[in-house]
Amino acid sequence: MNILLFGKTGQVGWELQRSLALLGNIIAVDVHSAEYCGDFSNPEGVAETVRRVKPDVIVNAAAHTAVDKAESERDFAQLLNATSVEAIAKEAEKIKAWLIHYSTDYVFPGDGDKPWLETDATAPLNTYGETKLAGEIAVQQYCTRHLIFRTSWVFAGKGNNFAKTMLRLAKDREELSIINDQFGAPTGAELLADCTAHAIKTALGKPEVAGLYHLVASGTTTWFDYANLVFAEAKKAGLGLAVSKTIPVPTSAYPTPARRPQNSRLNTQKFQDSFGLILPDWDVGVKRMLAEIFAATKA
Repeated sequence: MNILLFGKTGQVGWELQRSLALLGNIIAVDVHSAEYCGDFSNPEGVAETVRRVKPDVIVNAAAHTAVDKAESERDFAQLLNATSVEAIAKEAEKIKAWLIHYSTDYVFPGDGDKPWLETDATAPLNTYGETKLAGEIAVQQYCTRHLIFRTSWVFAGKGNNFAKTMLRLAKDREELSIINDQFGAPTGAELLADCTAHAIKTALGKPEVAGLYHLVASGTTTWFDYANLVFAEAKKAGLGLAVSKTIPVPTSAYPTPARRPQNSRLNTQKFQDSFGLILPDWDVGVKRMLAEIFAATKA
């Protein structure tokens, strides 16, 4: 089986190169690839890549994810998150390939306190959410064999992330103010990649599972509690931190160009039932990532 992976160097794309290797031959591309176009600012180029590779499965982990920047470059976000996704979806349908695509809780209005269901009405708060919703709609409209996974609060050991930022700040500051009115489940790129590989394997034998799913780790936290877990684990590991006080503050304390949802909870029952998996609590993945970070720091 041939698998075409777009966005190979992103957090999720990096982990997908590992998890998908068990399923078949991977052709992995990104914006810098020479042999095949992986540049989502070129819809015709990525469509041509699909025509040339003729994959059985396409996994799209590429996206414009700079949420605040998207407010000032709407056309570019639309190009990456919707126009090129539509071009890929149309080509996938022609060759009867499966298309796996990632979306976000930002398609919802972010209010209330109940986990969002796949059937709940969408109403994005910002440009990023609007363009990701347009990408979802394109996949559903043009490609029969699709799996769309909405996720949130994605982290990975590779690259920058919230935990690393908190650790950096905690080295020099005794006091930190952290947002405490946004709720979600930190979800590891590793978990997303492993669940994706399992879902693809299932879909190949049970095409009726095609559709839209919510995929995040179990449980709920806030950025404030997430940060406090990071600091507690760092102290257990013997890392010297200056921080001695954390102060919970509202979202309004840190104004940003793009509005942020306060409720990023996603109900994953449909995914767990359809694919026979139980999703682990969010802190399991976070603690594993932190152990890697601390080990690298001491090395």
